[in-house]
Amino acid sequence: MHASPLSRRAVLAGTAAAAALTAVPFTPGHARAAEHPDGARPYRWRNVVIGGTGFITGVLFHPRVRGLAYARTDIGGAYRWDDRAARWVPLLDHLGWDDWNLLGVEAMAVDPAHPDRLYLACGTYAQDWAGNGAILRSEDRGATWQRTDLTVKLGANEDGRGAGERLLVDPRDSDTLWLGTRHDGLWKSTDRGATWAPATGFPATPSATGQGVTLLVAARRTVYAGWGDAGGTAPNLFRTPDGTTWQPVPGQPSGTAAKVPIRAAYDRHTRELYVTYADAPGPNGQSTGSVHKLRTTSDRWAEVTPVEPGGTPPDGSADSFGYGGVAVDARRPGTVVVSTNNRWAAVDTLYRTTDGGRTWTSLKDSAVLDVSETPYLKWGEERPKFGWWIQAVALDPFDSQHLVYGTGATLYGTRDLRHWAPRIRGLEEASVTQLISPPRGRAHLLSGSRDIGVMYHERLTASPARGMATNPVSGSATGLAQAARRPAYVVRAGWGDHGNGAYSHDGGITWAPFASQPGIAKDAPGPIATNADGSVLLWSFVHWDGTRYAAHRSADNGTTWSEVPSFPKGATPVADPVDPMLLYAYDTDAGTLLASTDGGRAFTARATGLPAGDAQFKLVAAPGRSGDLWLSTKWNGLHRSTDGGATFTKVDSCWASHTLGFGKAADGAGYPAIYQVGSTEAITAVYRSDDEARSWTRINDDHHQWGWTGETITGDPRVYGRVYLATNGRGIQYGEPR
Repeated sequence: MHASPLSRRAVLAGTAAAAALTAVPFTPGHARAAEHPDGARPYRWRNVVIGGTGFITGVLFHPRVRGLAYARTDIGGAYRWDDRAARWVPLLDHLGWDDWNLLGVEAMAVDPAHPDRLYLACGTYAQDWAGNGAILRSEDRGATWQRTDLTVKLGANEDGRGAGERLLVDPRDSDTLWLGTRHDGLWKSTDRGATWAPATGFPATPSATGQGVTLLVAARRTVYAGWGDAGGTAPNLFRTPDGTTWQPVPGQPSGTAAKVPIRAAYDRHTRELYVTYADAPGPNGQSTGSVHKLRTTSDRWAEVTPVEPGGTPPDGSADSFGYGGVAVDARRPGTVVVSTNNRWAAVDTLYRTTDGGRTWTSLKDSAVLDVSETPYLKWGEERPKFGWWIQAVALDPFDSQHLVYGTGATLYGTRDLRHWAPRIRGLEEASVTQLISPPRGRAHLLSGSRDIGVMYHERLTASPARGMATNPVSGSATGLAQAARRPAYVVRAGWGDHGNGAYSHDGGITWAPFASQPGIAKDAPGPIATNADGSVLLWSFVHWDGTRYAAHRSADNGTTWSEVPSFPKGATPVADPVDPMLLYAYDTDAGTLLASTDGGRAFTARATGLPAGDAQFKLVAAPGRSGDLWLSTKWNGLHRSTDGGATFTKVDSCWASHTLGFGKAADGAGYPAIYQVGSTEAITAVYRSDDEARSWTRINDDHHQWGWTGETITGDPRVYGRVYLATNGRGIQYGEPR
């Protein structure tokens, strides 16, 4: 799919920087430790199953161990394939709040001679506001890690993230590793990744804005490095036979179609190196590309491009694309698979050759796709697409029929080169923005995410049977709300080409678009609310670049809309759960709570002088109570009002609160259980309070942290202790007492 203007690929740079701010502690003595000294039951954490939902940027089979494979993602960590359980095992859930930037995996490497060794190059952004990257080293296939912090930045969620691999164990010496960086050239370690230094003798000059080293690959005892900044005229492929002396590979292709080397794979039987090229690093922005092979024994090059980009499909559009992934068959000489990338007109495909590139077959043309396990992959259509953003392709070295490829949303696999299905169990990468746990109905959860819209989770252990919400289909969800006194009525908002708002009368099972929408909705859909009985809608508008616009109100289910000038532009509307005439908004610029007593027609200021200056401050209303408001203001603490926002009192048990929600009360308790993501002196974690915020118990542990978790959280109003947590790249986590 095309990334929408508000996809996580676009907005993370703006939100993640704020997420890394220094935590301010809970008041000492009020937060209980994760070991539960009070006898509270420890929690079991699992993913709410959706299946994939994000960009799979790399897949590696170990060359010498059957069934051992690894996958990397742009913002959601890395995984190991458990062949016996037929599912992926997450390897980086232990990374906490302060290490959010390391959940993006730029590259990975295995050691052919030592199967238990795994190396990851981690770092999501190479921008000034992001932290430096790190190398994670494991001697037990990712069960435990050692870490080396780098002095350079990596960019796992930036352009070129599907290229690679940029990390390599030297074929001559398992203690030597190579790391290709974007802006700091080639680096080398001689102690298995414990320490790093710039490699000497590498001829290419890095820049602050370039792609740098795009790939590293071994061909017998020679190491090859691709360079992304040559411009199509200078050499972009270099090699070293001895680990010291680097030279451009002679006779290499040039020109726009060979401007950026994307991936490379070596056929040890024919001693040929296959390289895919494009005119840009991808995954977007590519319009041409090519495939070439180098006979390493003679330095003879041959172009073996399956189809030259630039044709005209039946619809008359330009068939522009680049080439991405490449994999060789370890068992069959001359058998190679390559992928197209950014081919939106004719749709991306895999090409396979069995004769060294003389002839090719498009595997898409005979493919039978079965997405019954993850129905959302149909994107509201009759049939799923074969894929998009295909830059990760891998062939099982022990089975020539076992081929997998990553897309912008899943990992497809086949055992016969014809029948394909997602191979995604255990791998959850959604970037989640909204969560609702309804008080009744079949589903215990409704969710809204970037890229995949809204979903109705009739089961937590299976991908939603209806897929993503349709009529209309939205890419990234920007708003989701339920009428507290009429829970069958739900509204949503998001980015889309066929309407940006919709309503449901059956709790989110089926949807219909609003009869009309404000003109600004298409370019700046923002958060939406419905009042307690569902008779009023209030829709706020925020452009993806942060520009805020006036909110609009509808009292006829979206048939007509009127501007609300007194509502703070871009604020998130919050409905009182009891009184249909009451709605609230928090002006994060001014630090002012505003309220409406006439069903959202006009808003007036109540409490003033509250924390200001951060659009991520969050206001929530306690269920079943009128005027009971809670305000999370990060390091400025947690504040509460019991008079509809006229006054607020700072909660003295908590100094840092990022997001807060409610669930079913504990037995004998007179107030709902409160869940929040908050901070102590040492750690930002997930907490529960059963006594109206007088004390807190940490309910996650050091093995379950998931990076940045400051977006939203909610308890289950029907199941005490169950909590749903939005993550930024590890899907929806839900926890329950064991």
